[in-house]
Amino acid sequence: MSSNPPSIRSIARGAVVATVAAATCLAATASPGMETTAKQAYIVDLQTGTVLLEKDIATPTPPASLSKLMTLYMVFEQLKQGKLSLDDKFVVSRKAWRMGGSKMFVEVDKRVRVEDLVRGIVVQSGNDACIVVAEALSGSESAFADAMNRRARELGLTDSNFVNSTGWPADNHVMSPRDLAALTKRIIEEFPEYYPYFAEKSFRYNKIKQGNRNPLLYRDTGADGLKTGHTRASGYGLVASAVRDGRRVVLVLTGLRSARTRSFEARRLLDWAYQSFRNYDLFESGAVVENADVWLGEEETVPLVTERDVRISLPRASRRGLKAKVVYEGPVPAPIAKGTKIASLVVTAPDFKTLEVPLVAGADVDRTGVFGRLGAAISYMVWGAER
Repeated sequence: MSSNPPSIRSIARGAVVATVAAATCLAATASPGMETTAKQAYIVDLQTGTVLLEKDIATPTPPASLSKLMTLYMVFEQLKQGKLSLDDKFVVSRKAWRMGGSKMFVEVDKRVRVEDLVRGIVVQSGNDACIVVAEALSGSESAFADAMNRRARELGLTDSNFVNSTGWPADNHVMSPRDLAALTKRIIEEFPEYYPYFAEKSFRYNKIKQGNRNPLLYRDTGADGLKTGHTRASGYGLVASAVRDGRRVVLVLTGLRSARTRSFEARRLLDWAYQSFRNYDLFESGAVVENADVWLGEEETVPLVTERDVRISLPRASRRGLKAKVVYEGPVPAPIAKGTKIASLVVTAPDFKTLEVPLVAGADVDRTGVFGRLGAAISYMVWGAER
């Protein structure tokens, strides 16, 4: 849930730069920065897209089981498109059955439901389940890895490369925290019907019950997913998402030295993100932000509106310095078509990356007739540009 917005008031019109927003004062002492023992860290608010914390987020690194999120994305996409059903069954190969590491404990030559395989990957981090899926969808695990790479490029995951379906250590099997967060956002937003699997705390298959390794699910953190990972090369990592008061945050951590440290850092950083930042609604989609002067138009001004909600995440202490201004070249010559980009809303605040939002014409403005243009010309010669 967004906090109450700052006071918004128009105090200038008809200028190339018009100040349109000012923040009310709010006492706060939270610092916008935070140290972490994680090798890499990334926290982003999904409502606003604001990065709350970043530490070496673009460097590709061994992701261990975190790369299973890409395997799951491939499965979810097939399910969403109707090419696959949760009740479909895949046969278990000897390769899948022999696979080491985390296991779902499937049995060779047995047929396993897709839904069980999904839960085996999500909850139990089953390497064997990943290989079953990969072979069923692409014929071989290497072919599935090729498909993962093609799809990753299409999704804009430019810092990732996949060699297998499991995250098992392999040369050049890498992902960056930035890519992991982008993939997580897609999973949450594109597959809401399948995302609840990530919140399951345990799953029993073949009479073996295993618990979800995500430590945040067992605490009062608001977390409802997603995945942990660990190898000697990668250290202990985590991709998590949580919701508090309707506000969703995604957290990515890599390179921690122990499972206990991973749990502590994840909880600490989530608490910091929610306590130190607030979301503020500045303008709703279609709201009139300012009126721009029009030259030679049937109307003297044209409303400037936003095409989307303008919501920002700010450090609580930065609200005092929140400012916004409309920038445009004016007066704007008629005719003007509704929806034409005319101006920009520029939002600034301490410890906040400047936000620039396009503003478009909220109405059509026709060009004035010949007598109106003549009058305007005479007025300009007599009084100059000021009216």
